[in-house]
Amino acid sequence: MRLELYDDCKNKLCDLSDDSRPLGFYSPLDGFRIHIIDLDPSSVTSGGWLEDTSLVEKYSISEDEYNKRSGTFRKFKEQMASQNPSEFRNKMADDYMEDLCSNIKVGDRCEVDPGEKRGVVKYVGRAEALGPGFWIGVQYDEPLGKHDGIVKGTRYFQCPPLCGAMVRPDKVKVGDYPERDPFEEDEI
Repeated sequence: MRLELYDDCKNKLCDLSDDSRPLGFYSPLDGFRIHIIDLDPSSVTSGGWLEDTSLVEKYSISEDEYNKRSGTFRKFKEQMASQNPSEFRNKMADDYMEDLCSNIKVGDRCEVDPGEKRGVVKYVGRAEALGPGFWIGVQYDEPLGKHDGIVKGTRYFQCPPLCGAMVRPDKVKVGDYPERDPFEEDEI
C-alpha cells in the first residue's frame, strides 16, 4: 500500500514512503487525514469492488420463503393491523376535496398558491398515482411546473414541457387571472 498525508483543506502534503520514520516526523495536525492506496492487484479493492455496488451480488428471497419466516416486518404489520384496524385504514377518503372541485372547470383561468403562479385548468378529477382524493391539473403560463401532463406514467392532460402541475383543489383559485405581461415593470 501507499500512504499519503492530506491537510484539512484536502491538499496533498507528502507521501509517507519512509517506513523507518514515525508518523510524528510528518507533523500531522488535527483535521489532517491519511489516504491509503491499495497496490495489491489481488485485493478486493482492485476492480472497484468497494466503490461500485453493482458488482456486489444482492440477497434476494422469494415471496413464499419470506411469508414462511417469522419476525418479519410484514408479520408485525399484520399483527398491528389486527389489534387496531382503524390505525391502518386509508387516512384520506376517495372523495377528499371533491366539494372544492365543484366550482373548478377545465378551461378556467386560475392562480395557484404558493407563488401566485397563473395558468389554465386542464384536468379535474382523481389521480390514483398521486394518492386518494381529487386533484387539479394546471398548465402554467410560464415553465414553472414539473411535467407535460404525464404523472408517474399516466397522461392526465397535454401541455408543453415543464408547464404542468398536479395540485390539490385548495391551492387553486379560479377567476379573472389574465396572463402576466413579462415586459410589464413592477412598481417600486
